[in-house]
Amino acid sequence: MAKVTVNEGSIFTDYVRLDYNDLIAIGNGGTRVIAQIPAHGAVELVGVANTVDIAGSSTLVIDVGTTLADPDEFINALDVDAMTVPVFNNGDQYTAGTATSTSGLTQAVKQSASAADIYIKVTDSAVASLTAGEIVIGLRIIDLAKFS
Repeated sequence: MAKVTVNEGSIFTDYVRLDYNDLIAIGNGGTRVIAQIPAHGAVELVGVANTVDIAGSSTLVIDVGTTLADPDEFINALDVDAMTVPVFNNGDQYTAGTATSTSGLTQAVKQSASAADIYIKVTDSAVASLTAGEIVIGLRIIDLAKFS
């Protein structure tokens, strides 16, 4: 996971680039911490781009969120190998309850008084057969505590 050094130069504060070897290492049903929401923080924007076409599987699905068993708050059941354009904010926090965002605008979700890990979960029974591919996940994480 990396921090963008000049936040004014990017709409993202954090990003992670995972190639097919990283996805194989995570494994089918596996998770990995890719970022952290700081105490008194929230997540405003999460986007995923398939920057190098996935080869070796046609069933690669990812979730991104804070619940270890089913991290789908920010990105939910995204069929990565079928992507033709980047996908943003399609997770449960953006589509259900009081956090519904149907206007296409971003909004802060998953507010927390204490720090929380953000996970990616890989679901693909053929993940070990990947021979190429790369995904980039960008996050805009709000950190109000840095002003205290």
